Amino acid sequence: MANKISITVNGKMHTAEVEARTLLVDFIREHLSLTGTHIGCDTSSCGACTIHMDGKAIKSCTVLAVQADGSELTTVEGLSKNGELHPMQEGFREEHGLQCGFCTPGMMMAATDLLKRNPSPSEHEIREALEGNFCRCTGYHNIVKSIQYAAGKMNGATA
Repeated sequence: MANKISITVNGKMHTAEVEARTLLVDFIREHLSLTGTHIGCDTSSCGACTIHMDGKAIKSCTVLAVQADGSELTTVEGLSKNGELHPMQEGFREEHGLQCGFCTPGMMMAATDLLKRNPSPSEHEIREALEGNFCRCTGYHNIVKSIQYAAGKMNGATA
């Protein structure tokens, strides 16, 4: 049985019919073709599927699309505005916060959520906020530097 849902994603309203069992991550990737949200583990352990739902970071592999009906979602594609990189995206580029890039969208979404709650986090607070996001390529050093860069840029510091 199909369920009709309406979801705003990256500022654009989408209405679709989905099966009750459709995961939000699958809806985003397959129905909307927004492939920046990755599927890494299917168990909510890796954080590659992290997006913002109604302003809070969530793991979209743990939410059904029907549960998001009426919600406002932001994916990594929605961070940049008018062709300009979000400071978090810029930070990951400038501070080499990625290697293979698979975990990067989830890291960015978790980190932007952190900076909304805590605009000037310490290194310890950044590492603690990323506990639910795994990178199998790096030692997190440059990821932390990338987030510190973004925090400084968002707080008006020059890079």
